[in-house]
Amino acid sequence: MSGPSVADRVTSLVRALRTHGIRIGTGESVDAAQAVAALGLDHREHLREGLAAALLHDQGQRPVFDPVFDLYFPRGIGAPDARQGGFDRDDLRERLADALAANDRAAMARLAAEAVDGLGGYDANGWSSQQTLDRLRPQTLLAQIMSGIRAGGGRSGEFTDRIEADEIRRRIEEFRAQVRAEARRRVAEARDRDEIARRMPVQTPDRTLFLYAGKEQLAELRRTVHPLARKLATRLAARRRRAARGQIDLRRTLRGSLSTGGVPMRPVLRRRRPARPELVLLCDVSGSVAGFANFTMLLVQALHDQFSKVRVFAFVNRIDEVTDLIARGTADPEGLGARITEEATLTGWHGSSDYGTALGEFVERYEAAVGPRTTVFVLGDARNNQQDPNLPALRRIARQARRVHWLNPESRAQWDTGDSAAGLYGDVVEMYECRNARQLSALVGRLLPV
Repeated sequence: MSGPSVADRVTSLVRALRTHGIRIGTGESVDAAQAVAALGLDHREHLREGLAAALLHDQGQRPVFDPVFDLYFPRGIGAPDARQGGFDRDDLRERLADALAANDRAAMARLAAEAVDGLGGYDANGWSSQQTLDRLRPQTLLAQIMSGIRAGGGRSGEFTDRIEADEIRRRIEEFRAQVRAEARRRVAEARDRDEIARRMPVQTPDRTLFLYAGKEQLAELRRTVHPLARKLATRLAARRRRAARGQIDLRRTLRGSLSTGGVPMRPVLRRRRPARPELVLLCDVSGSVAGFANFTMLLVQALHDQFSKVRVFAFVNRIDEVTDLIARGTADPEGLGARITEEATLTGWHGSSDYGTALGEFVERYEAAVGPRTTVFVLGDARNNQQDPNLPALRRIARQARRVHWLNPESRAQWDTGDSAAGLYGDVVEMYECRNARQLSALVGRLLPV
């Protein structure tokens, strides 16, 4: 391995991991050095697992460790000769579509390196993941892959099509991450590896995108619910204490100042007696949006002591109350989604999302759940499959509630594309981008009533 010595690489790896918040002491550093001595450099993946075992405290730190490891112990130096002519972008796209359809991660990694070679170079030592992805456009392969699955006799139907499309989107996002890692690795070989390691964005659980999270990532997210809830509860309690102090009662303050020559030495506060607010959640649990909805349901359930009443409703195109299921689901968070699907009535004559029908049914059956002390959160991507959005139903909910907020797990750039009705709903209630747990925490801390 060219460049820095192995000892320097291990030392720099430890330093970079500490920069990203992983606590590593002298003992772990010694263990890492012994692991390198015992495992050698012949088997890179064995070395990766040995160093992870020596340095990390839990599996949740792997999203930080793996990309940093790739910088200091790369597969090999980039191959700039591949930039020289003869690159066939269309052929690469065809092979990538096959790899994505088969979920062949090894092939995806090889194609990521090939794509950066052929499309990502911009100067003698420059490699750009953004340039690579802009030229390759892997996100446009979704329709081609879905057509191939159907032609090959795969499952059919609107509901299964959406599930498969969500899975392909997740694989495309994984390939995009591989391209970014490959470009970063090549730049690190030519430039200051330590600086790149320090500045690189790491995929901690709170930054995991809800829409592209796999089963393991969602499980890791669920483990963060209670620590996050404790932090938010402390923040809400502080806000409630400040709000309870009330505003200055000017009239009584001026009257009291007569005894001090008109100087208001003792401000009199108009005491507030705030009642704990009520909370209602309307959650789209279809497709990839379900992970976002389930995580938020669990978080709100963990915060239930902060509210006088919490009611949760789930829908696909029919809506049903799942408050009791959520309460029981805290003991088994991983089975929450399956339990909701099995025990609640969420679909009617088809399996696709229909926000208009669900909102209309909520008004018809559960309108009494919303009152002047109620804050309503709608959770969903607003993709209505070209159905009637039923804006009057949402307006009716907004008129009766204290506040209505819509949290959308899609990127703002995707709103109003395809079958999205985000703009229409956003004209009625405030809509917020909420793509990961970090954004959710900030929004919940800011928007929840006190």
